[in-house]
Amino acid sequence: MSTHLQGSLFDQTEDIRLGPLRGLRRTTLGDGAWIDLLPGWLTGADALFLRLATEVPWQAERRQMYEHMVDVPRLLAHYGEGEALPHPVLDEARAALSAHYRAELGEPFTTAGLCYYRDGRDSVAWHGDRIGRGRHQDTMVAILSVGAPRDLLLRPRRGGSTVRRPLGHGDLIVMGGSCQRTWEHAIPKSTRAAGPRISIQFRPHGVR
Repeated sequence: MSTHLQGSLFDQTEDIRLGPLRGLRRTTLGDGAWIDLLPGWLTGADALFLRLATEVPWQAERRQMYEHMVDVPRLLAHYGEGEALPHPVLDEARAALSAHYRAELGEPFTTAGLCYYRDGRDSVAWHGDRIGRGRHQDTMVAILSVGAPRDLLLRPRRGGSTVRRPLGHGDLIVMGGSCQRTWEHAIPKSTRAAGPRISIQFRPHGVR
């Protein structure tokens, strides 16, 4: 498993810590959906990437696709409610996000799912987190990215223009409102040279 990462020129530190959330900037997408973006929320993101890449018990999964079983094109790990996260800064991130969005979300973020995109061949297809309460309720999914940037694409389910946000090196994006029901998101395959990236997705109870 490759962990070779071309580090950010702006994040050459082993000091892994979070910045303030006051720099979040909201973009209204339409149909009741929005995203908040905060580039570089995490300092020392490249050091955290290396820790996670080597210490998390990554799982390679296979899923049914029509009549065939296929490899999931990324590695996965999941931490349920009450489980210790693989680095203390992730517990801090989850607590900070829960506090910041308490009034708007009405509940804390409780779980964490990790995805390891090893290179440009790894991807995730268009989807919304609609297993569970996200199918019929407004909710939030917060994603912290470490490693090399990859494009996150968002598109309205009813049709329309695609929104593109490159995420990596400690960037934070929060998808909120009706985003999981009325929009879809994806990490497409890339034919360009793409370094490895890990995303950490924080979700409330019952959202998948």
